[in-house]
Amino acid sequence: MPQLGETVTEGTITRWLKQVGEPIGQDEVLFEVSTDKVDSEVPSPSAGYLSEILVPEGDTVDVGARLAVISPEPPSGASGGDGAGAAVAPERTEAPETPPAPPEPAPAPPEPATAQAPAAPAPPAPEPAPAQAPRPSATDAPTDGQGGGGQVLSPVVRRLLAEHDLDPSEIRGTGAGDRITRADVLAVIDARSGGGEAPARPVPARPAPSRTAPAPPAAPPPLPSRPQVVATPTGERDEVIPFSNIRRRTAEHMVRSKATSAHTLVAVEADFEAVDRVRGAERERFRAEEGISLTYLPFVARATIEALRAFPHLNASVGDDALIVHHDLHLGIAVDLDAEGLIVPVIHYADGKRLPVLGREAADLASRARERRLGADDIAGGTFTITNPGPFGTLITVPIINQPQVGILSTDGVKRRPVVVTLPDGSEGIAIHSVGVLALSFDHRAVDGAYASRFLAKLREVIETRDWIQEL
Repeated sequence: MPQLGETVTEGTITRWLKQVGEPIGQDEVLFEVSTDKVDSEVPSPSAGYLSEILVPEGDTVDVGARLAVISPEPPSGASGGDGAGAAVAPERTEAPETPPAPPEPAPAPPEPATAQAPAAPAPPAPEPAPAQAPRPSATDAPTDGQGGGGQVLSPVVRRLLAEHDLDPSEIRGTGAGDRITRADVLAVIDARSGGGEAPARPVPARPAPSRTAPAPPAAPPPLPSRPQVVATPTGERDEVIPFSNIRRRTAEHMVRSKATSAHTLVAVEADFEAVDRVRGAERERFRAEEGISLTYLPFVARATIEALRAFPHLNASVGDDALIVHHDLHLGIAVDLDAEGLIVPVIHYADGKRLPVLGREAADLASRARERRLGADDIAGGTFTITNPGPFGTLITVPIINQPQVGILSTDGVKRRPVVVTLPDGSEGIAIHSVGVLALSFDHRAVDGAYASRFLAKLREVIETRDWIQEL
C-alpha cells in the first residue's frame, strides 16, 4: 500500500483494474484505493504480469502492506483463463485429496474418530508455505455453514467471524459491493462487549485458543467505531445509513484532532466594503479572463498570507516539546464533497502567489476534489487551513483543526449591515456596509489568545485597508 499522504496510515482497495494472469505496463493503472484523504488510481511500479492479488476489493490494509505480486513471466496455471483463482486453485486440489483417503475406512470400524483427528491437522502442515491463501480455503465451508450465504469474505474477516461466533448475514457491509470489511466486523465485536468468550465455541478443532488471544487487541485500532449508535433503539421508521469510507475517515480525523489539540476560538467582525467595491467593478472582467467567479475566498486567502507573515507561529505544527514553524506556507482549502465528507486540497507555496492565481488554484482544486480527480500530492503538506461556509450565510463557525496544523480560519457569511463610519469632516455617521465574521480555531499548546487575537486584527486590517485593485 503506497503512502498517499503524510498523515494517511491505511487505505481501502475499492477496485482492481487487472486480474491475475493479465499483462500490465509500467505506470498503467493497477487498482483504485480510498483513504481518509482522497480516492486515487495507483499505477503499476513495473511492467509484467499480475501473478497474485493478496488483498481483495473492499479490504482495508496499512500503508506498506503487500497488495499484489507482479512477475516478468505469466503465472503458471493462469494461462488457462481462470486468472483470479490461479493462486488458490492448487490449494483446493491438495486439500480435497487428503480427506478422500481417510473417509473410506471411516464408516465401518470405530476408528474413524482417530482417523479424522490426524486428518484435521494434515491441511495446516503444508499450508504455511504458500502464505495466507490456503487458510481461507480451509475455513470457507465453516463460514458458509454459519449463514454466510455464499458471501465473498477476506481471510481476516472470516477469521474474526469464526473466532467471535458471528453470523455474516447479520452484518451490514460497507465495502465495495456491500462487502463485509474488517472494520464492519470490529465494530460489531466492539459493540457487544461480551464477545470475548465466543471464540471458544466455534473453533474447538482449530488452534483457536492461541489465535483468540491476539483478537482483543485488534478491536481497539478503530477508536471512532466505539461512539457508534449501536445501542440506540431504532423504530420502524428509522433509517440506518452506514458510514461511507470517507465519512468514517473524516469522523476519525475530527475525533483525533479534538483529542490532540487544545482547541480555542477567537473571532472578529471585518468590514468587507473595500473588497465588495472591487468585486463589483471587476467581476465581469475577471470571469471573462479567468473563467471563474470572483468570490470573497481569494481576498481572504491573500489577506491570510499577509497576516501569517506577521504571525508565523500559526503557520506551524506542534512537535516533541517544541513548536515547528514552517517558513513555506502551504494553504489548505476545505472542500465539501456534497455532504459525503470533507477533503482539504492544498495550494502549495501560497505565500508567493497573487490574488488571481489563488482564485484559479482554489477553484481548480475544489472542482477536481468533487470529481474525485485529486492526486496524493494535491492534499499533502498543508500548514494552515481555511474553511469557507460563508456561501451558506453562516454567522460564526467553530472549525476543528486540521492535524498536524495549529490553526484553521473560518470565513462566515458576509451581509449588508449598518455600521458606524468616520465622515470626511471627522464626525461619525451610519452607513450600510458588507460585514462578515472571521473565526480562528487555534491550538492553545502552540500560542496564546493574545497572539491569535493579534493575528486576527492584522487579518481584518488587511481586508479593510488594502488597495485590492492593485492585486487584480
